Amino acid sequence: MKGIVHTGEAVIEHPNRVKSASLAMRAVVVVVLILSALLIAVITFGGWSALAGMKAVCIVWIILDLVFAYYVFRWTRGVLPVVATLAMMMTVFAIIAIPTWVEREGFGYAQPALSSSLLASLTAILVALQVLVIVAAMYAFRQQWNVEVEHWPAEEGDALPAGA
Repeated sequence: MKGIVHTGEAVIEHPNRVKSASLAMRAVVVVVLILSALLIAVITFGGWSALAGMKAVCIVWIILDLVFAYYVFRWTRGVLPVVATLAMMMTVFAIIAIPTWVEREGFGYAQPALSSSLLASLTAILVALQVLVIVAAMYAFRQQWNVEVEHWPAEEGDALPAGA
């Protein structure tokens, strides 16, 4: 049965992990984190020549999104607030970056591999995606995936409880 771990004599069950809402939210969080990593990668490598000091930050962010997606897939509830916090930070960075990409259309700027207007549009999409990451992570956090119920198997000769 899903959500049950056998440790020694006790059987530990995670009842909130088998609920369809929890399974769906876990999938949503994993998918939006992977989409976030892919979109940040497209923006990073598409605007590589114009990013200056943000290249390393963007690469680390891509790796973090993928690592957190892995941990959420493994039912690690503790990373969800961290995911939401990082998504808030990326939202701020992306909102600041949108006008900067638009201004790069002018004469005299180094032109990135992708057009600046396309990068501005992708960055605007990234803002919306980060808001979705925040909402999904916080909703998933409220589902209490960490709740454990411990069951002890009945031994031979033990009386069955009433109604069993």
